[in-house]
Amino acid sequence: MSGAENRVDQAPRLLLVEDSETQALELRLLLEAQGFAVERCATAEAALDRLNEGLPDLVVADYHLPGMNGDEFTRQMRLSLRTRALPVLMLTGAQDGERQGLESGADAYIAKSADRDLLVLRIRALLRERKGVHAEAAGGSAFRRGRILVIDGSATYRTFFAGLLSQDGHAVETAASREAALAALDAPDAAVDCVTVDLMGYSYDGLDLCREIAARRSAGSDAEGGQAFHLVCVAGSAPDKALLVAAFSAGADDVVAKTDGEVLAMRVRGLVRRRLLEEDNLRVAGAFGARERALERARAEAEAAEARAALADALEQANQDLADANRRLTDAQAKLVQAAKMASLGELVAGIAHEINNPLAFILAHQGTVERVLGDIPEPEGDPGRRALTKARDRVGSMRIGLTRIQDLVLNLRKFSRLDEGERALVDVPEAIETVLALLQHKLGGRVAVVRDFRGREQMHCTPALLNQVVMNIVGNAADAITGEGTITIATLAEPDADVIRISDSGPGIPEALRERIFEPFFTTKPVGSGTGLGLAIAYSVVQAHSGSLSVEAAEGGGACFVIVIPRQAEPA
Repeated sequence: MSGAENRVDQAPRLLLVEDSETQALELRLLLEAQGFAVERCATAEAALDRLNEGLPDLVVADYHLPGMNGDEFTRQMRLSLRTRALPVLMLTGAQDGERQGLESGADAYIAKSADRDLLVLRIRALLRERKGVHAEAAGGSAFRRGRILVIDGSATYRTFFAGLLSQDGHAVETAASREAALAALDAPDAAVDCVTVDLMGYSYDGLDLCREIAARRSAGSDAEGGQAFHLVCVAGSAPDKALLVAAFSAGADDVVAKTDGEVLAMRVRGLVRRRLLEEDNLRVAGAFGARERALERARAEAEAAEARAALADALEQANQDLADANRRLTDAQAKLVQAAKMASLGELVAGIAHEINNPLAFILAHQGTVERVLGDIPEPEGDPGRRALTKARDRVGSMRIGLTRIQDLVLNLRKFSRLDEGERALVDVPEAIETVLALLQHKLGGRVAVVRDFRGREQMHCTPALLNQVVMNIVGNAADAITGEGTITIATLAEPDADVIRISDSGPGIPEALRERIFEPFFTTKPVGSGTGLGLAIAYSVVQAHSGSLSVEAAEGGGACFVIVIPRQAEPA
């Protein structure tokens, strides 16, 4: 069974708790013939276990059961929030069975010896009551008093019965006539839980009044916020079958004899109690539902916030990756442009050097001959002749100086265009650097101190030009850049997959705007006639030939720092 709720397309589900096999079979056949779905348990203990699996629409229980008795079984049901509002019809055969059944917490009682038609009527009345739960219950107050309308033509009985019900804390209103009763029900703030109608009222027809009240109850329960109160008919004495059938057909939920006021009060008390329990159940269910919805909303908001945070992190990471990729692409493009520029310039320089070298060799040979011949001519007599010879000898010497500069330029051009022709070998790094420093001693003199920090590998597999040309050009430029006294620091480092040489000076440094151009051929910041602009271009090409990198950055002391990185290569066997 699923939860206890009536469905129009399903038969009402009854749980029959009866230990007698014979009576259980008889009741089951009777109830199933009336359209009920019946499940039977032989003991109260088995019935409680069955209620843990699912709730029926109504429980029919025998008062006398083996083990746990019927009254204790009902009390156990009322202790559970899940089953406390479930209707219970108690079967008993004792003389005071009515009192036993109601005091146990059952909603209704019927004697086992009663007419079976009355049993079916009682069950249908209880099921009809269960359909009409107050629409306002889920949002009502936590505690409220039961509200009862007593309709009776006897002022004495009205006073007696109202006082009896008031002792239970109920709010009781009375009416002596049909008009007063209907007016009380039609009042704007009317909201009752139970209505009792004296069927023997001399000023009105009790059954007709029951029909009118039942019609108002149906109309009200169908409207939003309408009522679904219980209707109890009161007979002057023990009602016979005909009266019971007429009262139940008129819409009554119960028919009670008027002779025992306490029993009548117990019946009304039971009906009101179950109604209040059903309201409380709906209120609790609504609170739990609201809490679950709030938790679901909070959970959904937390998941959405986490998703937004993850998306923001992913977007930030993607932007960072894109920025890194753009930076790498820009660096690669710059290197490609530089490499293409150097390659084209290499071809151009090679051609220029070849075209200049041939006539230069011719001029140099004839210049030497002219200079030698002028030196062998004896001194002529007379001042004009001596002045002319001296002037010719000076001009030839000046020609030798200019031709020598052209020869050095051609030599550098040839070096620039043929840097990759040298064979690689194991080169002693400290020794090669010391040789370069010895060759540059005329520039360094005593004004520039050289700090050596050779922590890298002592040997490197490279061409000799890597250390000779690169280190010589960078150190020579550093010495030229230092005015007055200064320091040049040469440090070697060994990284896991590369060898690094750092050459820094204490000179004025290189402006950032010029750092991209200093490796271009023929670009120089020196005065005219002081440099060819090929030194750093040659150094850059040598490093590129070794698949390395040459860069410049600001030194700690404010000067320039050239960083040479050469990837580690396999050494010859």
